[in-house]
Amino acid sequence: MKTVTKILLILACVIAIITGLMLIVNYFTWVGILVVTCFFLFAIATATTKSYKRFSFTILIFGIVALAMFYPQLFIKIGDFNLKLLIVPLLQIIMFGKGTSMSIKDFKGVINMPKGVLIGLICQFTIMPVLGFTIASLFGFSSEIAAGIVLIGCSPSGLASNVMVYLAKANLALSITLTSIATLLAPFLTPLLMQTFAGEFIPIDVWQMMYSIVKMVILPIIAGLLFNQLFHGKLAWLDKILPIISMGAIAFIIAIITASGRDSLLEIGLLLILAAIIHNSAGYFLGYWGCKLLKMKEADCRTIALEVGMQNGGLASGIAIEIGKVATVGLAPAVFGPWMNISGSALASWWRDRDPAEYDKN
Repeated sequence: MKTVTKILLILACVIAIITGLMLIVNYFTWVGILVVTCFFLFAIATATTKSYKRFSFTILIFGIVALAMFYPQLFIKIGDFNLKLLIVPLLQIIMFGKGTSMSIKDFKGVINMPKGVLIGLICQFTIMPVLGFTIASLFGFSSEIAAGIVLIGCSPSGLASNVMVYLAKANLALSITLTSIATLLAPFLTPLLMQTFAGEFIPIDVWQMMYSIVKMVILPIIAGLLFNQLFHGKLAWLDKILPIISMGAIAFIIAIITASGRDSLLEIGLLLILAAIIHNSAGYFLGYWGCKLLKMKEADCRTIALEVGMQNGGLASGIAIEIGKVATVGLAPAVFGPWMNISGSALASWWRDRDPAEYDKN
């Protein structure tokens, strides 16, 4: 381990201990700054290590969430400008970046792997909406919080799932195809599923939601695809910077939503985290074992499990702002997103040391 990494980890641990002592003696003046600093130091430390580098962004997100919880005013307004108005443009930038990394070959998997694509899509758009509705109903959340849980279940898989599939030694080509097709189907399926499962919680304008998703996702992705076709390989610096911009945009979106819904989070935060864990874990479990029952290859089972369990929290957040309920409906995406990255990384790391081919022999 590098000397710099050791120093950062020691500092983070010392700050964590000091914070704990302050909480014990009920001295809260500097707790916020110390908690945020602790997370940021851990994030920087893990970023400097090869083994744990992939966890650094998730830890950074926790730091951003802590910052938004302790100092919400930083992410609500700048002067007279309401920062939540930035959520949709930021999401469009993220989707544009996704489009620049896509090509027509990403959709060839429909022809090459029809069974895997079909099963993956069916699992994605049946298991997670039903789980979302069931969990929201059983936990007795308020109608708008419940609708947010259903919304995350009705959203397509996110970009992070592709990374986790790669780490898990699963079928990356199938993962990319599933994410791409699910995203393109989202303008049609997500509003219809929301009307079916969340209609009893909040009014759903299907056509307005379809338009919002097309505006936030489809048009920026098409623009990114065209950009990729016209300038592929000509702007290498842009290819390097777009992922960084996308990560920054995701972090800022989560910060805005957390700050907007801070009071609600203080009331139901722990329950919402528990709901996220159950929803996400059940998605992995049902996605994986459903494929096993259908006699699919181990690599494909892992892929579909991750695709089913990990949703596009950014899209769900954008929909929440479009319907004017970011402080309530938007809370579930803000909580579920970081947890999905943690669980996905852990599951992918566990699978990474287990060769899929060995499972197929048994």
